[in-house]
Amino acid sequence: MNTFYYASPVGILEIKSTDDHITQLLFKDSAGTSSETITQVMKECISQLDEYFSGSRQNFSLPLAPEGTHFQQSVWKALQTIPYGQTISYKQLAEKVGNPKACRAVGNANGKNPIAIIIPCHRVIAGDNSLGGYAGGLDTKTTLLRLEGDTRF
Repeated sequence: MNTFYYASPVGILEIKSTDDHITQLLFKDSAGTSSETITQVMKECISQLDEYFSGSRQNFSLPLAPEGTHFQQSVWKALQTIPYGQTISYKQLAEKVGNPKACRAVGNANGKNPIAIIIPCHRVIAGDNSLGGYAGGLDTKTTLLRLEGDTRF
């Protein structure tokens, strides 16, 4: 496993990868020690994050390999269909995975997303149009949504 600490506009992000896939992108309070070797997929991830934060990239095109249950994988796949600059509710996300009564389970899977930003869990909000929660904190969620053009928050 390779690790790189990326200083983003929303704080330190820990990127983990195999030689061929991004496996994690997590919010951290401080940077640790990056791997001596930075893989090509990690270099591409860093480049795409730079483009995203500069406003020139709306969609990520990276090979991803998040680890999770079949249900979590289905939720994370559905998250990747939410267009840049748009949000959906937890109920709408549950409907996307074919289980409209599983709002709470969908919310839990959303919260366990191991590849933040790239798998855009920040685009899911509560049914009353409030922010809900976010692993990176509500200020980070607000910043990401505003970066994508959503000025409601």
